[in-house]
Amino acid sequence: MADSASTLRALSRRTAALTLTEFRLYAREPYTLFFALILPTVLILIFGTIYGNEPKARYGGLGTVDVSVPAYTAMILATVGLVSVPVHIASLRERGILRRLAVTPVSSLELLVAEVVTAFVLTTLGMALLVLVARLVYDLRWPDRIWPAVLVYMVSALAFFALGFGLGFWLPSATAAQVVGMVLLYPMIFLTGAAMPRELLPERVHQIARFLPLDPVVTLLRSAWAGHALAENGRAFLGVTAVLVAGIALSAARSILPAQE
Repeated sequence: MADSASTLRALSRRTAALTLTEFRLYAREPYTLFFALILPTVLILIFGTIYGNEPKARYGGLGTVDVSVPAYTAMILATVGLVSVPVHIASLRERGILRRLAVTPVSSLELLVAEVVTAFVLTTLGMALLVLVARLVYDLRWPDRIWPAVLVYMVSALAFFALGFGLGFWLPSATAAQVVGMVLLYPMIFLTGAAMPRELLPERVHQIARFLPLDPVVTLLRSAWAGHALAENGRAFLGVTAVLVAGIALSAARSILPAQE
């Protein structure tokens, strides 16, 4: 019993140390800091100033800021998941860090937990700053049901982090990961309504967006923020779950700490 408790404490200490180290590494990346923490808040200030947050019929009685905050949250998740995570993982592989970790007591599970927690902290900080500014400046409407919104956020985050790990494990370099991530990211955020309210986009764009992984995330986050039950968007929830399963399958096909790198 004592040995088990000692082992758990050692695992916890290593995981905490890894998480802190990973957070410092992510915090040194200008792209992550700008697109996850700064840009969404700047956008809400710009468009909130232009359009205000008065209720509009086209948004179901919500304001521009009310519908933009959950959409920008989806953009934060996609940015970290499709660019920051794969670039970071590919960089660790490229520099041989994963190979060196493979001969230490650190397990794949510990490193995976550290990476997921770090990505969660980054996206949550970005969302918290966005929500705080929107609330203080534009009187952002709070969701009537907080737990569905939290659940949707967590599942969506895990889905895009899983995709990011898969890209990072399989792409040959950090440069390749950045290029592929950006090629996937930018069309997605503009076509799915993550960058601007989807009500302003033409129907043809909506038809294309239905095939993109970010589309159900935007749908669920906006719906949950508006206070709707998850059952009202069962298809979108299945879509996010499918993205999560695909990301896990892609990631699981290659160990995070392979015997040889």
